[in-house]
Amino acid sequence: MRWVGKRCLALGWALGAVVTGWGVSGCDVLSSSDDDEAITVGTADPVTTLDPAGAYDAGSWGLYSNVFQSLLTFRTESPKPVPDAAKRCDFAGEELRTYICELRPGLRFAGGRDITAEDVKFSFDRIIAINDPRGPMPLLTSLKSVETQGDDKVIFHLRTADATFPYKIATGAGSIVDREKYSPDKLSTSEDVTGSGPYVLRKYEPEKIAELRPNGDYQGAIKDTGKPVTVRYFADSEALRDAWKKKDVDVAARQLPAAYVRSLSATDPAMKVMENPGATTGNLVFNVREGSALKNPAVRRAIAATVDRGEIIRKAHSRTVDPLYSLIPKGVTGHNTAFYDSYPKPSAAEARQLLQAAGVSTPVSFRMAYAPGSAGKAEGEEIKAQLERTGLFKVSFKQYEWDEFQRGFNKGDYDAYGIIWYPDFLDADTFISPLVGEQSTLHNGYHSDRVRALIRDTQKTPQRERVVWDFREIQRLIAHDVPILPLWQGKDIVVSRDGIAGTQFLSEGTGMWRLWELDRI
Repeated sequence: MRWVGKRCLALGWALGAVVTGWGVSGCDVLSSSDDDEAITVGTADPVTTLDPAGAYDAGSWGLYSNVFQSLLTFRTESPKPVPDAAKRCDFAGEELRTYICELRPGLRFAGGRDITAEDVKFSFDRIIAINDPRGPMPLLTSLKSVETQGDDKVIFHLRTADATFPYKIATGAGSIVDREKYSPDKLSTSEDVTGSGPYVLRKYEPEKIAELRPNGDYQGAIKDTGKPVTVRYFADSEALRDAWKKKDVDVAARQLPAAYVRSLSATDPAMKVMENPGATTGNLVFNVREGSALKNPAVRRAIAATVDRGEIIRKAHSRTVDPLYSLIPKGVTGHNTAFYDSYPKPSAAEARQLLQAAGVSTPVSFRMAYAPGSAGKAEGEEIKAQLERTGLFKVSFKQYEWDEFQRGFNKGDYDAYGIIWYPDFLDADTFISPLVGEQSTLHNGYHSDRVRALIRDTQKTPQRERVVWDFREIQRLIAHDVPILPLWQGKDIVVSRDGIAGTQFLSEGTGMWRLWELDRI
């Protein structure tokens, strides 16, 4: 899932029409805790759109996981999805090509209308019909069609076996929307957001605020819908830091500046610093389309041979992240060191040899883009400096506002761009399929029949430990083709006031935000 600040998702592990203004939805179903003082959460992750068919970024999905409901969801104690809007879900047979879910009885949208299987089918059908380049289609490439039986049974027919399909529909891609309020083939620009999640969105101002109140009619895996929460959105990590220092927010999550995070003391009695092991990755994406200066794989390999991760981590991230040499991060089954094996030490001599052997004239000029944020600026400038010191490259580096950045990489305007990737779920597939598989969310033109065949092989096996070799082979191929260069792996850090509890459950580094876990003590 893509993110902002330097990533795309996000991510990163995003995308769609931005909703303007604010709206009130389903206020009559707010729980009695609506009168409680709201907990204020600050973030520098923007919301791209309120329509789940048009976004695949951490900021948007953080909101979706609270306002909308999916058939399945993730609990903190296990990486495997559990029923939420569904009473039960399972594959029919061992072929893993038919997945059946039965809805819980009595489900209701915040507006009061009963949820039926037709709403679920509609929600998936419109994602496919709209097929927004900034939307979640990369997660649904295995989905062929959806049918219903009665009001409570949903049957998914898959093109190919996909053991990870339950994980995918437990994400923001599985958000259930009201078929009477959303167009079947156009993104919504409505101010009225109607979901069935643990919260209702009472007020929303783009790039400023989202007021969430507990949904008293929610039925699902969550037992306590929590306290009222107000999310404040900041333009960049420095603005979030300043708001935290002025005590304008109770919780600061995604992303405080690295240098400031490093300065925080875990012994300070006025705050709590929660550091969860993270699977967030920072990457440099290369445009391999016709016309790009980086279409030639020798040029991309030369860049991979030049980049010094240690210096990037030291100068741009204040040593708050670790070097990464594979698409799959450390701690996730399938991790290896494919890029270290191929490019063990930064070497201008090796880069020169690669370019000369391919007959590439130097210096190679190309455009590199990042989204807003000081970390992205520092990282981009450091990469530019490292490459230009060799005399082999001439880099034009520029940062763009979030919407323009998204449009640019979707159209192939940049030869290279930086992303941070938040996993959609904690399985190796989420670091592979959306990035280098069919309908890649990177939109960089990369295609490999061998990689896609291996991805399909990994999806045929429910026992995920049995597909480690396939994932490692995929990463070996990616290290050879270099459509993307992994740079670093980060942690999920949340800072809160001493009187706030539950921040350890807020996120495990995915796009999901468990705002209902927050409480005052």
